[in-house]
Amino acid sequence: MRVAFLVFVLPLASALGLSRFKHLVTFGDSYTDVVNVGDGGVAWPVYAAGYAHLTLHPFARSGAACSNNITPINSPPVMESQIPAFQAAKLRLPPQETVYTLWIGTNDVGASGLLTGKDPGVTVVDTTACAVDWVRVMYRLGARNFIFQNIIPLQLTELYSATALPSRPWHTDRNQTEWALLMTEMTTAGNAISLLMLRALAPTLRGARIAYFDSHALFTDMFANPARYLNGTAPLNVTGSINGCPFELNGGPVGGACPPQVQGSDRDSFLWFDELHPSEQADRVVAREMVAALRGNTRWATWIS
Repeated sequence: MRVAFLVFVLPLASALGLSRFKHLVTFGDSYTDVVNVGDGGVAWPVYAAGYAHLTLHPFARSGAACSNNITPINSPPVMESQIPAFQAAKLRLPPQETVYTLWIGTNDVGASGLLTGKDPGVTVVDTTACAVDWVRVMYRLGARNFIFQNIIPLQLTELYSATALPSRPWHTDRNQTEWALLMTEMTTAGNAISLLMLRALAPTLRGARIAYFDSHALFTDMFANPARYLNGTAPLNVTGSINGCPFELNGGPVGGACPPQVQGSDRDSFLWFDELHPSEQADRVVAREMVAALRGNTRWATWIS
């Protein structure tokens, strides 16, 4: 079921024109990291920069949460690592020719964060407020054009689905149904909260333009209508993955070894690369829609400022 987020829609092209942008600056986790690439191929920012002829400045890092002060994870967080790395780079990018993106939250709400209660007292309100605060912090550093990407429906991934089996990321006992329900609640609530918070923040940032990219709705549609997005040579698959590895409960890989990855053009038939990460084909779709957002012709992004 697609969850609708009601936004006052402004024509994107009226706010920004693709031709004026020359730089794309990205923050986030493995969904956006261009070095430790989560999709097993080429990350979406590389495709987006190529499609739109932009210079890419990537700061996203695999495994990241928004802040280790909120969700302690042993990876470079947005607030304490990625933003300082951006400052240290001293890029001096022209504000009106640069767009900044953030895609964070998967690890914050996941098995290393809120889902398993590793941080008692921390809620999805805290992790979402941190993500929204990225806009305010980057605004103070001179950014003016933002694209905020919300959390995908993680309950549709192999790791968090109600039918999940033990696998490489998590092969000890769990209640799969409970995980799926909790993930549905946290991603839906977090996205609704982020939209409300961004609406409240936007009027306080003079000259800022903030777009809300509905990754949740896009991936829900890819899951429900794969033929619109997937184009590989194998049967279309939105429940399995290219590089999945089933495990025995509390044991090792079934049969003693992980099965070989799907190869060649068959990979483009899959929505997921592994138990948690989108496939390269899914990332091409994200890149295409991000560029379309800058052109003002995608239903997956709307301006809230």
